[in-house]
Amino acid sequence: MLVKEYRICMPLTTEEYRVGQLYTISKHSHQESEKGEGVEVVKNEPHEDPVHGPGQFTEKRVHLSSKLPSWARAVTPRIFYITEKAWNYYPYTITADSHSLQCSFLPKFSIYIETKYEDNCGDSENVFHSDKILGDHEVSFLDIAFDEIPERYYRSLEDPRFFSSAKTGRGPLREGWRQHTKPIMCSYKLVSVKFEVWGLQTRVEQFVHKVIRDILLIGHRQAFAWVDEWCGMTMEEVRRYEQETQEATNELIGLVAPAISVSEVGQPTATHSAPASAPSTPLSDEAPEFLAPPKARPRKKSAPETLTLPALRERAGAE
Repeated sequence: MLVKEYRICMPLTTEEYRVGQLYTISKHSHQESEKGEGVEVVKNEPHEDPVHGPGQFTEKRVHLSSKLPSWARAVTPRIFYITEKAWNYYPYTITADSHSLQCSFLPKFSIYIETKYEDNCGDSENVFHSDKILGDHEVSFLDIAFDEIPERYYRSLEDPRFFSSAKTGRGPLREGWRQHTKPIMCSYKLVSVKFEVWGLQTRVEQFVHKVIRDILLIGHRQAFAWVDEWCGMTMEEVRRYEQETQEATNELIGLVAPAISVSEVGQPTATHSAPASAPSTPLSDEAPEFLAPPKARPRKKSAPETLTLPALRERAGAE
């Protein structure tokens, strides 16, 4: 198991980001979806936890058929998806906890993510309590303005170095912005990736962490670049937007019966130590063949750049 902690600062407050996060996830999921592919929302409902209190539970299916390499498409059913379960007790969230699922195509692969949000510049230590991890883990600060993202995901309108918010007056972000920007918050993410296959463990776990790093950067950049779209929305309004967008996304994907099983894994132990029985291999710069990124292809435009609720449109017109 490879464990890393990512810290991503934002020129927002944690209370603002609570709305921005929900808006961004919904809009991004819709933009990345098309018929038969994308993020299908299976459940999105309130959930009460005895420790963390009231929260929201979501279950999603990420449909990936066309994104698999050609050899994998030849041996897997036409419909392939990965199930993601998440518990949101903001400002603390869990993705793929002890009730996480594994797909039958990669039975020894799992991801566990804990997230905490705090109003600081990422200088809090031990926010996840080190007794849950054996040994040290790498801490990486991700800069939404100056860290590179894959070229195919770059959008000049979403570049924090050039974006300026008309509603909040924040941005563009300059070198050293984390030291002097107010307000500021930080997303602390503890990510554990496990792939227990002899001869591939290290390369696969390192590769998956790189993918997760890119996803985190892109998502946080978009949350800031779209701030003028969601700024001022109440939780009731963003939940309504979330529901409407999820319904539109599910309709776009097209709900069909799954042709590949997904089985629940057993509850892990309290620690996240790497099993001694899984030897690793020297790190290579190249990803394993079956995890190679797909060739670039034109994406069908499925949604307008800005999605708004009818009520918000009316309010905007009145202004």
